Amino acid sequence: MSKTDQETPQPVGLDVGTSRIVVARGAEKKYKYESQLNAFLTLPHSALAESLLQRENVFHEVRGAEIVVAGNDASRFAEVFHVETRRPMASGILNPQEPYSLAVVQSIIARMLGRGEGQKVFFSVPAPVMGSDAAISYHQASISRMLTDLGYVPTPIAEGLAVVFGELADSNFSGIGISCGSGLCNVCMAVLSVPVISFSVPKAGDFIDNQAALVTGDIALRMRMQKEKAFYMNGLIGDRVHDALNVFYQEVVANLVEALRTHISSAQRLPHFDQSIPLVLSGGTAMPKGFLEHFKKALRENELPVKLSEVRVSSDPLNSTARGALMPTLC
Repeated sequence: MSKTDQETPQPVGLDVGTSRIVVARGAEKKYKYESQLNAFLTLPHSALAESLLQRENVFHEVRGAEIVVAGNDASRFAEVFHVETRRPMASGILNPQEPYSLAVVQSIIARMLGRGEGQKVFFSVPAPVMGSDAAISYHQASISRMLTDLGYVPTPIAEGLAVVFGELADSNFSGIGISCGSGLCNVCMAVLSVPVISFSVPKAGDFIDNQAALVTGDIALRMRMQKEKAFYMNGLIGDRVHDALNVFYQEVVANLVEALRTHISSAQRLPHFDQSIPLVLSGGTAMPKGFLEHFKKALRENELPVKLSEVRVSSDPLNSTARGALMPTLC
């Protein structure tokens, strides 16, 4: 794929998400972010097509009889041809059903980071779902190797803990951080930056898109675009797409709150909090209008065994995990 000669002398925070890969750089609370869609599609190879893509500076590489278009450009081409993009990751980890998964993620990360010179990079990894972490171990080792090969010194960080680092400095990094992403919703409860509960739930943004696509007869890509551009979580209004998104958003919220209550209630050594703690939501799935109100309503109906001082959505939800991953590199 096309490369950049980008120099990155400072440490890096890296959010390796199912939907997007986000890089955070900076110091002294002045952060810069870059993101690419974690997706691709393939086109039949021809010399003419390759030359046109090069001329337009489209992110691509040639693989045998195919041209692989990746990152943000993949979404643009998918919309033109009305096809689904292919996803190198699923449910927070490398997609075992996708032969190009490793190569595409590696190419996107290399394009965004450039070569390293021994800099530290913390990269996000999902928490286990129902205690199963074998696939996560492989995913973590694969991303770590990619970064090492680029010249970085990598360290994994749980995605929910990264949200705590990125959002809860004012409470001494004590509270609950939740990343509502595409593949998973990752949750972490921490005390003074130490994680005490960490888990993920599989119903998240992709679940909403796929289920809404099934009942409307459209494709998941269109559901995602509708959700990101104009969706308002305000009940059923008689519009087929809007109503489908509402129904499955409600299911995701209810499932997340119930999982949160269950995990906290069943914790054998739940820390004693002298005061109430904050809860912050981040990630693209938490961004639509009405999400926070429905989440708070679900919390009132499923009271948690801890007192919450506030429940809010991050002011920068798409970059929260990458920013939190950057924080420990600056210490």
